[in-house]
Amino acid sequence: MAATVRIPTVLRPAMGGRATVTVEGSTIGAILSELTTAYPAIEGQLLNHDGTLHRFLNVYVNDDDVRYIGGVDAPVSEHDEITLLPAVAGGVF
Repeated sequence: MAATVRIPTVLRPAMGGRATVTVEGSTIGAILSELTTAYPAIEGQLLNHDGTLHRFLNVYVNDDDVRYIGGVDAPVSEHDEITLLPAVAGGVF
């Protein structure tokens, strides 16, 4: 199944400047695996060494945070929109 993945500005240089890509996969894990195969430079920013989601990356299928719908096993349907959203931190030190 093909889904559209929205790429945040910070990851675009590693993905040839693309703002969106279409990726085949039936789960978030399969989608992220396809992305990291096609764009190896982003793997460390998406996944931990054990294949789990990086803790500073929020992933949404349509409007649902995948952490609450199955994590990397969250299902993806045809025409779903996946948004990668790196966490932003800041403050006074």
